[in-house]
Amino acid sequence: MLNKILFIRRDNIGDLVCTTPAIHAVRKKYPHAKIGILVNTYNADVVKNNPDIDEIYIYEKAKHVPEKNKILVWMNNLRLLMKIRKDKYDVAIACGSYSPRLARYAYMTGATVRIGYIPKDIEKSTSYNMALQEPEQPMHEVERVFRLLLPLGIDEIPNKLKIFPSQSEIKRVKEFLKRKNKLLIAFHISSRKPENRWSAEKFINLAKLVLAHNNADIMLLWSPGSEKNPYHPGDDEKAEFIIKSLPQIIPYKTNHLRELIAALSVANVVVCLDGGAMHIAAALGKPIVTVWGSTEQQRWKPWGVKHIILQEQTKKAENITSDQVFEAVQTLLKEISS
Repeated sequence: MLNKILFIRRDNIGDLVCTTPAIHAVRKKYPHAKIGILVNTYNADVVKNNPDIDEIYIYEKAKHVPEKNKILVWMNNLRLLMKIRKDKYDVAIACGSYSPRLARYAYMTGATVRIGYIPKDIEKSTSYNMALQEPEQPMHEVERVFRLLLPLGIDEIPNKLKIFPSQSEIKRVKEFLKRKNKLLIAFHISSRKPENRWSAEKFINLAKLVLAHNNADIMLLWSPGSEKNPYHPGDDEKAEFIIKSLPQIIPYKTNHLRELIAALSVANVVVCLDGGAMHIAAALGKPIVTVWGSTEQQRWKPWGVKHIILQEQTKKAENITSDQVFEAVQTLLKEISS
């Protein structure tokens, strides 16, 4: 009988969103077990309010808090791992592709059974005592995480992504918007990878086309912060340019991930680039039009929702035109209205 099960997800927002079907499956299989999850300050809001999770352990990545003393950050993280060890988990599941650091975190939890992926050229792991070979066939990230549940006797088709917006944040965004139209389209203009980014000018052209042909409000969302920040570049400058060029657009600045989740939850359709916001929108059940650069569709496409991915052979998002995205938006609107 498994009494305590820990998930470890120490990477990005979308990766954690793609882990939620596995968490839910474990909750169904072991309804009375304590389920914990180790995440970082950057992605933790994804799993807050999730009824499948009993305890969230949050650590800091030194690169996310450059203003703090690195040794102090590391010491705090070590104390957190010691707390997890004292909680004596039966199983720790290291979610994501193999990395020595992820494997080390799993080992340091002290869990009796430690599950994680190892590359095919490694026969044995000192960190995982129940290691699985990285899957060779193309597979969605949701399915890759779900495969780690095989040692727990879970072998089924993954269900939907799960995310639970804060009701107080939803109320705040609704009061701010003061919508004129029933249709609200959210534009999220940020992406971490340069080849996945789309210019401000193209978002402006797209917005003009949408406003000319649809009775819709457009809400503008972006990653907060300056593009000059070397640790966490944001899109404040890009957003400001769009807002000045197009006064009809409704900017909603989100300083925290919980605010972004709430904002996306009130939209009818989401237009975005590849990134965490896209996976949040999918978890919220939103139809999505997404402009892609180099991302692999099989592994990272929106899971479980209507979507259109625009990606061309050069694998550069900037080569997609505003007209192409507008046509995709119109196609999606027709699909969801029929």
